[in-house]
Amino acid sequence: MTRPDMADQDSTAASTVTPGDQAIPRQSRLKHRPGELTITSEPFGETADGVPVERYTFGSDSGVQVRMLTYGATIQSIELPDRDGNLASVLLGLPTLADYQDHSPYFGATIGRFGNRIAAGRFTIDATTYQVPANDGENALHGGPQGFDKVVWHATVIEEDDRVGVSFSYLSPDGEMGFPGNLDTTVSYTLDGTGRLTINYHATTDRPTPVNLTNHAYFNLAGEGSGTVEDQLLWIAADRYTPVGAGSIPLGPPAPVEGTPFDFRAAKPIGRDLRAGDDQLLLTQGFDHNWVLDGYQPQRVRQVAAAYDPGSGRWLRVSTDQPGVQFYSGNFLDATFPGLTGRIYRQGDAFTLETQHYPDSPNQPDFPTTMLRPGESYDSTTIFGFGVA
Repeated sequence: MTRPDMADQDSTAASTVTPGDQAIPRQSRLKHRPGELTITSEPFGETADGVPVERYTFGSDSGVQVRMLTYGATIQSIELPDRDGNLASVLLGLPTLADYQDHSPYFGATIGRFGNRIAAGRFTIDATTYQVPANDGENALHGGPQGFDKVVWHATVIEEDDRVGVSFSYLSPDGEMGFPGNLDTTVSYTLDGTGRLTINYHATTDRPTPVNLTNHAYFNLAGEGSGTVEDQLLWIAADRYTPVGAGSIPLGPPAPVEGTPFDFRAAKPIGRDLRAGDDQLLLTQGFDHNWVLDGYQPQRVRQVAAAYDPGSGRWLRVSTDQPGVQFYSGNFLDATFPGLTGRIYRQGDAFTLETQHYPDSPNQPDFPTTMLRPGESYDSTTIFGFGVA
């Protein structure tokens, strides 16, 4: 099987991102003109305890346009045209701040201090055990019940010749959700003229603490609220994944994807193997696992995943310096609330590609470390590239 090139997203030598029986286009019809990128802001209401929230809109009317909230440093929408010029958001979102506070399943939110699960919410550093409140059965998920997705971040506009966006900052105090140390965090989201949304994470601490930051974007390349993503193609550059047990905690060492429904090394429809009689799929009601990404080296950004909707022509490319990605097939979208444009989101109406370290890393010494100590810096980059073919 021919492998895709693993270069950064600046590479455009090939006509497709992935080979195989079905291919994902790599070249884009989206066009941007010099000076076209703009950014504006507007009020987006107040939290339940009276804190004002702002919404920033940045990008291009004829290309990609992003809307972000200071609440949770959340991406509310990513709008781009299909091959016929019809605009739609490829991201699931909610219409009001109250909706995000009441029932958002992390739609588009910045996740921290620790993305994914920590078994029983407990971990030990230098012989001291810490407890994060459980919010996913017996486990702590995405930083606990009051994670970074539920705070209002300070925003600073980024406006340069070749990119626009917002830098969000938040100081998480020592002991917040049980985590030790004051964690000073900055996350910048910038869009360039080629349709690439770059996320740069930075954090420092005054006490040893685990850190695992990500964004929880729910994608549907046909447009949010348009229905299932099962026919959309997905490729993931991973020979292994981490099987899980009860509570979606890794069982042990990574396992090969070969011969399993978890093999996305050649592009295939998301739904092709979704109903296979596999114990792992039964346990999580679909895909909701960490893939061990090929070519991991700290600080090395490489292309790791791609997706394509044949109906609209829209595609997504993902590059990161992280060792893993959590691919989730929207198994628990339960049709209990309307989305961004009033349409109801049902099971399988979106997928996530959350670039991150592996689940429960603080308790798994054989996994790449998530420990950050004083004097060190947490720095990570993920790039979402968008286009239409």
